[in-house]
Amino acid sequence: MNKIETKYHNELKSWPYKEASQIIKRQGGYSNFKIPEKKFILFETGYGPSGLPHIGTFGEVVRTSMVINAFKSMIDCPTKLITFSDDMDGLRKVPENVPNKEMLEKFIGKPLTSIPDPFGKFESFGHHNNAKLRSFLDEFNFDYEFVSSTEKYQSGDFNETILSIFENYTKILDIILPTLRAERKETYSPFLPISENSGEVLQVKIEEYKMDSKTIIYKDPSLDKLVETEVIDGKCKLQWKVDWAMRWMSFDVDYEMCGKDLTESVDLGSKICKALNKKPPTNLIYEMFLDEKGEKISKSVGNGISVDEWLRYASPESLALYMFQKPKSAKKLHFDVIPKTVDEYLSHYNSYSSLDKNKQYDNPIWHIHS
Repeated sequence: MNKIETKYHNELKSWPYKEASQIIKRQGGYSNFKIPEKKFILFETGYGPSGLPHIGTFGEVVRTSMVINAFKSMIDCPTKLITFSDDMDGLRKVPENVPNKEMLEKFIGKPLTSIPDPFGKFESFGHHNNAKLRSFLDEFNFDYEFVSSTEKYQSGDFNETILSIFENYTKILDIILPTLRAERKETYSPFLPISENSGEVLQVKIEEYKMDSKTIIYKDPSLDKLVETEVIDGKCKLQWKVDWAMRWMSFDVDYEMCGKDLTESVDLGSKICKALNKKPPTNLIYEMFLDEKGEKISKSVGNGISVDEWLRYASPESLALYMFQKPKSAKKLHFDVIPKTVDEYLSHYNSYSSLDKNKQYDNPIWHIHS
């Protein structure tokens, strides 16, 4: 990829370049850019595998890829994109679009990778949905590395950061507790022990944090007695907001975008990083997708349209254009949007070759096809 001359950087107006500039600034700026010790800039996207990948998943990965391409056109530094699956999360409810619902009812609260696959194809429900995610991303030829939460917790890769969180748990409580309701404050802990008896991810009060042994003591509901467990090696999972901060610190994530509904999580995760003397990633908060009535699109409600439905009528490039346009504005996603976006794509495509080279960099076609 040819590098854009530095003298033109300030003229670039499209949002991927604005985001890439923030990453460059984070590393010292154009003239003093410092490649991280890990030797690359790390981008992350996240996925909750309790359901199948959807149009929001596509949007997050394609938009992040656009920022990566913009970054690579501005400065000479390797990059990596990881797609992280939170597959150690406990199953909260049985999805509507799966077979064998009665079987899954017995596994509520257990990690997704510890639950049988209701489709009978993979070793667990989490593995099934992870495979769907990878197939989904591969279909669009995204350049990414898949990372499993379960594998990272159980292999000990997260241990160092988890122990740092354990040693600083009071600082983290000072950050999180003021945001909780009174009854939740009574039992909140950064740590969710996984019961060795029931296998469930437990939201229980921690009776004692034992600093010498790096263990916690809690009452296991399935045994009705106090249990002591280590916090490492996958014997505990972290609460969501703490887990996200732990991931940022453990991987040294430089950039991650997310939806507006996670604004508070970004704020608290960033505060946790700073409390542990770590730098949080640069973050873009994008607006949500709406249906034709202006209501938020929901997988469970089934409003809006899916990736498959869009691709039944139009090209992947037109869908990428839809994702490119104004990510910080709420976007209505319904069938009438498709022909309009196709027309806009063709207009941008037909005008692209006649533009000055530096104008081409701001044209959506450059971002879609790079």
